Amino acid sequence: MSPILSRRSLMLGSAALVASPAIVRAQSYPSQDIHLISGFAPGSGADVMVRFFGEKLRQITGRTTVVENKPGANGNIAIEYTARSKPDGYTILVHAGSGIAGNQWLFKKPPIDAGKQLRIAATINRQAFMLTVTPNSPYKTVAELTAAMKAKGDKASYGSNSVQSKIAGAIYKEVAGLQAVEVQYKSGPDTMREQQGGILDYAFHDPQLASIQAKQGNLRLLAICSGERMQMAPDLPTMKELGYPAFNLVGWFAATVTAATPRPVVEQINAWFNQTLATEETKVFLNNFGSDVWISTPDAAQAFFLKDIETWRDNVRLANIEPQG
Repeated sequence: MSPILSRRSLMLGSAALVASPAIVRAQSYPSQDIHLISGFAPGSGADVMVRFFGEKLRQITGRTTVVENKPGANGNIAIEYTARSKPDGYTILVHAGSGIAGNQWLFKKPPIDAGKQLRIAATINRQAFMLTVTPNSPYKTVAELTAAMKAKGDKASYGSNSVQSKIAGAIYKEVAGLQAVEVQYKSGPDTMREQQGGILDYAFHDPQLASIQAKQGNLRLLAICSGERMQMAPDLPTMKELGYPAFNLVGWFAATVTAATPRPVVEQINAWFNQTLATEETKVFLNNFGSDVWISTPDAAQAFFLKDIETWRDNVRLANIEPQG
C-alpha cells in the first residue's frame, strides 16, 4: 500500500468515526433534560427513591431531571416504555432489577425480552426478605423453628403477602422438609397482625417492614434470605450460613436503559450513580429502606441481571406461581 493511500485510508476512517451518530451522541452527552422513569405511583416509597436519585443527577450533571410516573402491570408499562425508547441515554428507568427479571416469568406474555432489550447501567441497592416470628414466640433460632415446624406437620402455618415472600416460604418448605400451610395476605401489616394474634407460626417480611417492626419490639428476626450478610443488619445470620444454601433471594434496584444505548453513555450513567452511591447521605437513605448500597460496573450488573432472570424462572416454578395472562 502506498503512503498516499495509507494516509487517505486513515483520513477516511477518522472521518467515519467522527461522523458516527453514536460517537457524536456520547461526546455531547448530556445536552438536554434527562428523564427518569418511575414504575410507581407518585409519592409511594419506591417513587421517593427515584426522585432522590433524580435530584442527585441534577446536581451532578447540571441538567434538568424529569421524573415520569408510569405505574401499572407490575412495572411492565415503565419497563416496556424504556426498552422502546431512543437509545440516547436520556430515558433511564430506576426500578427493581429483580422485578424486571421476575416479570419474565410472572406473565404469560411479557411485553419485552428483558435480557436482550434492556441494559443495566448501574446497580443501586440490594435487600433481602427476613424470616420472622413474634417476640413472645418460643423459637429464638431457625434451628428451633425448623424442629418445631417438622413436629407440627401440616398444623404449622406461615404467612405470605408478595411474590418474594411466597417464594421464600416455598424454598424453606422444600429444603427443610416442612409441611407448613401457606396463608396469603394482601400486605405485610396484615400478615404481622395475624402473627401477633397467634394464627401464624412464622412469616417472611420485606426488610424495611421487618427491621422497623423489630426495632419497635413487634417482631423477632431470625435470619435473612440473602447469600451474604447485609450491612443494614450485620448481626443477622443468613439462611445460607445456617445450612440452607438454596437461599439467595436478593431484591435490587438499578438504573436501566434500552439495550442499544452507546457504551460511553452507559459508562457515564454508571459513573453518576456510583458517585451518588459513594456518599454517606445515600448510604443512610438506602439503609432506611432496609437495603445496602450496591456499586458495580455495567458489565457486572448486566451479568447479574441475566443470571437473576434464570433464578426467577426456577423460583417461580418451585413456588408453583401461575403466570398472569
